[in-house]
Amino acid sequence: MTQAADENFWERVRAALALSQALLLEEVYLRNATRWHRLTEDTLHAVRVALGPRALLTVWPDLTPDVDAVLAALPQNESVEFVWEAPDATIHHVTVDESDHQRLATLVEGARAACVLPLPLDEHPPLFQAALPDSDGVLRARW
Repeated sequence: MTQAADENFWERVRAALALSQALLLEEVYLRNATRWHRLTEDTLHAVRVALGPRALLTVWPDLTPDVDAVLAALPQNESVEFVWEAPDATIHHVTVDESDHQRLATLVEGARAACVLPLPLDEHPPLFQAALPDSDGVLRARW
């Protein structure tokens, strides 16, 4: 059963932000359609009001500023989600395996920060995950 992204969820996000200063939010607004947001206390409200209806929200630890170290630690024989912040502060992502490592290094050149997320969530669970309820407060999304 999916948990609702209600006020309790957002309070947990605020509390985590107070400790870490930034978080990564994955917004799945349609199956296989994802937007990424870097959350701070200053951006939380603007991101929250722009989220798609019934979106599945997954909160991850923040990106790492040492992009070269993230690239060097890419796992072999495993597909992963590579997420990075471009020089213009937009967040991008791509699924890669060991055959893509060289091409990925070129793609993310100049990135400000990055992280690697495993594809199965059970290997590295997110901090929080919930779905946005409808405007009447009822959770109708089923993820």
